[in-house]
Amino acid sequence: MKKTILLLLFFFSIPIVAQEKKTATNGSIYFEASVPFYEAVEAKNNQVYTVLNTKNGNISFVALIKNFRFKRSLMEDHFNANYMESDKYPKATFKGVIEKFSIAKINTTPTEYFIKGKINIHGVTKNIRVPANISKTTSNAIVIHAFFTLNTEDFKIEIPFIVRNKIAQNVNVTLNTELQ
Repeated sequence: MKKTILLLLFFFSIPIVAQEKKTATNGSIYFEASVPFYEAVEAKNNQVYTVLNTKNGNISFVALIKNFRFKRSLMEDHFNANYMESDKYPKATFKGVIEKFSIAKINTTPTEYFIKGKINIHGVTKNIRVPANISKTTSNAIVIHAFFTLNTEDFKIEIPFIVRNKIAQNVNVTLNTELQ
């Protein structure tokens, strides 16, 4: 009898644990490092993996560097080979926590939270804290939208002198994800 009760408790607890995590494999990161009067320097990655623990607000993102797409293939080649060295540093990651997060307080109206944690790009890890708007859809998915700026020097990304005046040192980053 005890074994039967334990088995039932075990099987009924699995869905409860599974509901604590929401994931997305199709989040997007868009970055823009353009300088006025020069060609736009911008790319988008639509295959960003995200995991959110709804119980404690822990969140992580993983983006493969080679998944960033540019309008011009030559720019994409230079980005991967010369700037990001994507064969040596194939991914960018973030692990952190949404401050003061409570799944019960999330509704369809976007609310500003701060996400704090460690971002790793180009083999360099930095502490960051960025604002993010978080809301819930009618289908109970959680939507996260964040906009922030990163400095290329902070991540030891070298911009050659010959093009330094054509690429911004401060890169504007937009992140969007919908977690199921």
